[in-house]
Amino acid sequence: MNNLTELEVEHLRHIIGGHGTVATKLDNYAQSCTDPEFKTILQRDAQAARQAKQQLMSFLG
Repeated sequence: MNNLTELEVEHLRHIIGGHGTVATKLDNYAQSCTDPEFKTILQRDAQAARQAKQQLMSFLG
């Protein structure tokens, strides 16, 4: 667990969950968006949130 304290793990899980929520919301916004340029921005940001979530999850393993 990379010598993380219980509190640090709890905080990390909270942050990971937040990134997951942001990615889901951005995906939903992108699906309902009619502006192609804005839709692309939302999709790109959702992907970035998913990547950040994956990187943070590596600290738990």
